[in-house]
Amino acid sequence: MLLLWKDKEKHIVSLFKKGDNRAMDKLYMEYADYLTGVCTRYISDEDMVKDVLQESFIQIFTQIHQFEYRGKGSLKAWITKITINEALMQLRKEKNFLIPLHELQVCDLPDENPDVEGLDANILMAFVRKLPPGYRAVFNLFVIEEKSHKEIAEILQIQPTTSASQLLRAKKLLVEMIREYKHKTKDR
Repeated sequence: MLLLWKDKEKHIVSLFKKGDNRAMDKLYMEYADYLTGVCTRYISDEDMVKDVLQESFIQIFTQIHQFEYRGKGSLKAWITKITINEALMQLRKEKNFLIPLHELQVCDLPDENPDVEGLDANILMAFVRKLPPGYRAVFNLFVIEEKSHKEIAEILQIQPTTSASQLLRAKKLLVEMIREYKHKTKDR
């Protein structure tokens, strides 16, 4: 059951402060689907998504006492950050997380943003999930989380130029995938 009052977050935080046994269940029920979506933006393997989600909730539940409520949206932002950090920690464990610059093959496509007009969000997400892990992480951090290349470099422990290169190649791959998809669906 979703919480129906105006500030669900404030209510959930108050339950935790009171030591109410329902607090974890309410937080989980309210945000599990959303956080699963956050995980799937970074992690393509379904089993790994479940692991990251579980680790995220463990971190959330063990650190909630440190959370300071700052108004509507602050809890969601805080748990999102924890989930992204867990996903990135998992990605960094992968051997080939980032494709080395000398191994990157530059597409012949011009540097352009993907034409997403008319695309269903689920199809677009499927394309993003097909990106190599490093491309996907940088793309999400830059496009969705609105981080700068300098911030991404600090988060992923890479150079800002590497972040920019990974983003450029992610966009080019997305352009290719979208063009191919639109071409196939146009012929139907």
